[in-house]
Amino acid sequence: MKILVTGGAGFIGSNFIYYMLNKYDDYEIVCLDKLTYAGNIITLATALKNSRFKFIKGDIADRKLVYDLFEKEKFDIVVNFAAESHVDRSVTNPEIFLVTNVLGTQVLLDASNKYGVLRFHQISTDEVYGDLPIERKDLYFTENSLIHTSSPYSASKASADLLVQAYYRTYGTPITISRCSNNYGAFQFPEKLIPLMIIKALNKGKLPVYGNGLNVRDWLYVIDHCKAIDLIIHSDKVGEVYNIGGHNEKSNIEVVKTILNKLNCDESLIEYVSDRPGHDRRYAINPEKICNEFGWNPTIKFDEGISNTIQWYLNNKKWWMDLIEK
Repeated sequence: MKILVTGGAGFIGSNFIYYMLNKYDDYEIVCLDKLTYAGNIITLATALKNSRFKFIKGDIADRKLVYDLFEKEKFDIVVNFAAESHVDRSVTNPEIFLVTNVLGTQVLLDASNKYGVLRFHQISTDEVYGDLPIERKDLYFTENSLIHTSSPYSASKASADLLVQAYYRTYGTPITISRCSNNYGAFQFPEKLIPLMIIKALNKGKLPVYGNGLNVRDWLYVIDHCKAIDLIIHSDKVGEVYNIGGHNEKSNIEVVKTILNKLNCDESLIEYVSDRPGHDRRYAINPEKICNEFGWNPTIKFDEGISNTIQWYLNNKKWWMDLIEK
């Protein structure tokens, strides 16, 4: 089995590569990554020592490069992690999100059709559903929830999802889509909430929290996400969407205070700042479909996962310090 992992030098993609290389000793994996600011080749240093892994630097929106790669490698499965993903950046520069997240996905779909890929899996996000009222703890997003985006980022991901589904209806492309809640764990780029707060706390700097900090997210440890993707791409289900959630709802301020507590830092480091435009209030996913069909359930609770994550950033200071200094 040969798998193309796009965006594999990023956070979730790199974790998926390591998970698959460790689990399947006869699989070959090719990573295609443009190495933008959030992609780090050092993240794949261990994978590069594996004879079953190959790295290609390139843009998924570059049709010639992508077609040449598919022609040469004859992929069985494509897992598309490649995306611009930071909401704040999408507010200030929406165009690049459309190019990568929509047009890039189209190029990959066209190549998958042309070269007979057996499965195209699109990595999406729960943000395509918009948000839920904080006070309605009984409400959860399901796969049948309406698309209701709040930012250029989520709009670009929703557009890609609709395109992927259209290729299934129009061309019979064997696709699946997963929409996941907020991930955390090793190798996450320092601009994201959890690594940002860990690093700020380690440096005794101010920890900026948007608004009142009461916005709620459902947190999923990245390895649990990788396990879910593994199950989906090896199933005989096509044309399906799966929500992947962690059953770990936390407000942003709760997450920040947990990090400070575990690092023995004072809460006076918290600094409330002006809220982000269009800031979603609450994300909460109902993952019953993937649980019922594949027997998947998250295995890492937040307290364990955040402790593991903090320890990783403590043990790998050079990795994130080099990124910050770029």
